[in-house]
Amino acid sequence: MQGTVDGFTYGLVTPVAAFLMAALGAALGLRCTTRSLHATRSCRVGWLALGSLSIGSGVWTMHFVAMTGFTVQETPISYDKPLTFAGLAVAVVMIGIGIFIVGYRGATRMALITGGTITGLGIASMHYLGMAGMRMAARFAYDTPLVVLSVLIAGCAATGALWAAVTLRGALSGLGASVLMAVAVTGMHYTGMAALDVHLHLPPTLPSDLSAVLPGDRPAEMIGPMLVGPGCFLLLAAVVLLFDPGAVTGEPGKAPRPRNHRDHPVPQARRRPRNDPHARDRRPRSTAREGARRARYR
Repeated sequence: MQGTVDGFTYGLVTPVAAFLMAALGAALGLRCTTRSLHATRSCRVGWLALGSLSIGSGVWTMHFVAMTGFTVQETPISYDKPLTFAGLAVAVVMIGIGIFIVGYRGATRMALITGGTITGLGIASMHYLGMAGMRMAARFAYDTPLVVLSVLIAGCAATGALWAAVTLRGALSGLGASVLMAVAVTGMHYTGMAALDVHLHLPPTLPSDLSAVLPGDRPAEMIGPMLVGPGCFLLLAAVVLLFDPGAVTGEPGKAPRPRNHRDHPVPQARRRPRNDPHARDRRPRSTAREGARRARYR
C-alpha cells in the first residue's frame, strides 16, 4: 500500500527557512573561497576549509529543516543518528574537495567543471544519505529520471556558483551567487523528494504507539544537535569574515598607511644635472685618485 506523503506540513515556513539556511551557508562559504584567492599559501588552506564547513553546514541544515515538514500520514518518522551525521561529513568532505580544486587551480574551465561536479555530487550524496537515515514502517522507491535531474541541478548550480565566486567581484555578485546556489540546492532537495514513493510495510498487529517500536531518534530529539553544530560553524565563519578587511569586496586587504607618513616623509636622493661644474669635486676621493693615476700613465 502506498503511503500518503506531505512535504509541506507547515506550509511555506519550512521551505523558506530551509532556503535561508542554504543561502547563509553559501554566502559565507563562497566569500571564504573568494578570499582564499588573495591569501598567502599558508592562509589559503584555512579559508578554503572554513568555506567547506560553511557550505556543507548550510546545505545539511537546509535538508534537515526541510525534512521537518515531511510527514507520512500512516506512520511516524524517526532518524538514524549515525547515518544522519554521516551525511554532514560527506557533504563537508566532498564540497571541500571541489572548493580546494577551484581555490588552487583558479577559474580554469577544467577546474570549475571538476570542482563543481564534485561539489554537486557531495550535495546530492548528503541528501540521499539523509533519506536513507529515515526510519518508518515503510520502504522507499525512487523515480530514476527525477533522481538524475536532482543530481544535475546540484552539479550545475555548484559549478555556476563557484564560477561567480572566483570570477566576479563585489558584494552584489557574491549575493547573486549565494542566492543562485540556495535556490538550486533547495530545488534539488524538493526534486529529490518528488522522486520518492513510500510503500507502507505495517506490522499485522499495530501497537497503540507505533513510534515506540521504531528504531532511531524522534525529530524533536534531533533538532538540538542538528542545529547547534552547524550553527556554530556558520557563526564562526561570519565572525571571521566580519573582521577581515577584504570580506565584502573580495579584494585583498591593504596594509594601513602609517599615521606619521606626512609628518616624517622618507628623504629622497637629489640628482644633479650632468653639466654641473661642482659635480666633479663631489666625487669620492678614491675615484679622484684612480682618475689621476690613469691620466699619469697615459
